[in-house]
Order: sequence, then structure tokens, then C-alpha cells
Amino acid sequence: MADTQYLDWPFLEPRHKELALSLERWAHEHIDDAPHARGQETDDACRALVKTLGAADWIRYAVGGTAWGGSAETIDTRGICLIRETLARHSGLADFAFAMQGLGSGAITLHGTEAQKRSYLPRVAAGSAIAAFALSEPGAGSDVGAMRCAAHQDGDSYVLNGEKTWISNGGIADFYVVFARTGEAPGARGITAFIVDADTPGLEIAERIEVIAPHPLARLRFTHCRIPASQRVGEAGQGFKVAMRTLDIFRTSVAAAALGFARRALDEALQRATT
Repeated sequence: MADTQYLDWPFLEPRHKELALSLERWAHEHIDDAPHARGQETDDACRALVKTLGAADWIRYAVGGTAWGGSAETIDTRGICLIRETLARHSGLADFAFAMQGLGSGAITLHGTEAQKRSYLPRVAAGSAIAAFALSEPGAGSDVGAMRCAAHQDGDSYVLNGEKTWISNGGIADFYVVFARTGEAPGARGITAFIVDADTPGLEIAERIEVIAPHPLARLRFTHCRIPASQRVGEAGQGFKVAMRTLDIFRTSVAAAALGFARRALDEALQRATT
């Protein structure tokens, strides 16, 4: 088992230590020998990992609200970091599967209506629905204000047109939280968030993107994609705030995952050096 002395540090509580040690034991048994380690296709491996993590109740830590399947009323950033560090040390794809369930549904946790939470969050926590976060575009990566994907209201619906790219879980997600320009104000102040189910007419997977560390990644295209106004997340024109609040919860955990990768690399290097 990896060194766990850091779990006694004062900014972690006893419940955090219990969480990390329990996940370490579980991951050793269920992740190290999982099918994805034996050449399973990436999409299928990711789907299987989401189901496995959900069935074991780990994804609920990435969902807020006990009524919706979450482990607590609010998402515990320290717990998220411990989970990502541990999963990343065992499997990069397992870490990805866990993190994207939280990031992809975070806007619903934070700003969703009760009906939206009831419809999506329990399935996310259980691993029976795969979530995705669709913010970046070909010409708008870190500059969200340059977003061109647009949505206009038409009666009791919104109609989306445009593209998103580098979307994790693209192609396998059951729903996407999509950010589109709705024009209430210039720049980042005129953006709104929407939930778009994967089978909605007008949404297509325009391209699957291959990367060195394999995980589901795609470019999405919206062509007169009509969704009910009830699928809007938060207030119109407040999508930038919705996106940033969601990212803020999970940003710290990126460093935790990097630590997990680094610890695994060190362990592998030391093992190779001594054999």
C-alpha cells in the first residue's frame, strides 16, 4: 500500500482518512485487475468504470445533495482530492471517469432546479448515466467570452447552433451541460447553460478526437437543436458564473490527480531501478 502518513495531517479529518484507506483497498481489488487493463476498447472501458464506481458508491462524493444520491449536501473538495489522487495512482481512466461525472453534473448540483436534480443527479451518482461538460470551442478555449455557439429562445424552447470541441466524454455521454451565447450582454455576461440529452435531434458527434492518453473526447455540432426552456440551468445570461463555480470545485482536484500520477511514476521507476 502507498505511503499514507499524509492522512494524519491536521487539515484532514478522520473521515477523510477512512475514505482514502477504504478507496485504496477497493481500488487494489477492483481497478488494478479491471477489464480496461486487459485491452478493452476505451469507450467500453470508460462506461464500465463509471458503472463500477457508481455501484460501489464512490461517484456520490462528486454529487451534492443527499436527496439526489450525493454523499453530503455539498461537495467536499478535500474528499474529491483524496479520491482523485488515489484513482489516478491506480488508473488514469478511472480518475477521468470519476472526475467527469462530477464536472459534467456540477452545474446541475449548484444551479439546477429540483426537477433537473431529480432527473439527472441520482443516475449520475449511480453510474447509470454519463455526464459531460461542454464549454470549450475551436476559437474559445480559455477565453470563454469569445464563445460563438448560440441559443435563441423560440416560444417555450431554445434553439442551439454552433460547435463545441475537446469535450470529455463526447460520444458516450448521456447528456451534456452546454454553454451558449444568448445575448443578454456582451462577452461572458451573455452566456447561458443548458442540459442537452445526447439523443436530442440536431446534436451530432462531428469528430472523435484521439489523444495520447486515451479517453473519450469529441467535437460536438448543434444544428437547429431544439430543447425545452425547462432545460436551462440557472438564470439566462448567468452561464459564465455557472461554469466558473463548477470549475472552482474541481480545479484543486486536478493537482491531486497529478500527484497520483507522479506517485505512480515514482513507484514504477523505483521498482524498475531495483530489479
